[in-house]
Amino acid sequence: MKKLSTALLILLATSVNAQNNTEMTDEAIKNRLAPIGGVYLAGAAPVVAAPTGPRTGQQVFQNSCFGCHGTGAMGAPKTAADWAPRISKGADVLLNHAINGFNSMPPKGTCFDCSDDELQAAIDFMTK
Repeated sequence: MKKLSTALLILLATSVNAQNNTEMTDEAIKNRLAPIGGVYLAGAAPVVAAPTGPRTGQQVFQNSCFGCHGTGAMGAPKTAADWAPRISKGADVLLNHAINGFNSMPPKGTCFDCSDDELQAAIDFMTK
């Protein structure tokens, strides 16, 4: 199972990195992530999920970051020693990489619906 997960993560990262820069504009990303439709019973109003509030850094890490940062897959920083050179570049650089992607990590990692604040909370959690 671990090998399959790693293979899927590598495939995802490779396909994301293979796209050219024109496909990585904010507008292009929004269009790719937009829902393609909704399903509801005829005559019924569409159901809109109520926001649950911001997720904690630990929640974001467990749901979206652990696959790479919990295992070190594809060179993702896992330990304090792995994080040290990245932390030395500053908090703004770390957040920028989390938002826009860096090396094998796609933009927003695997948390496409995370806010910038939630990504910052995840960074804070991982770098403690």
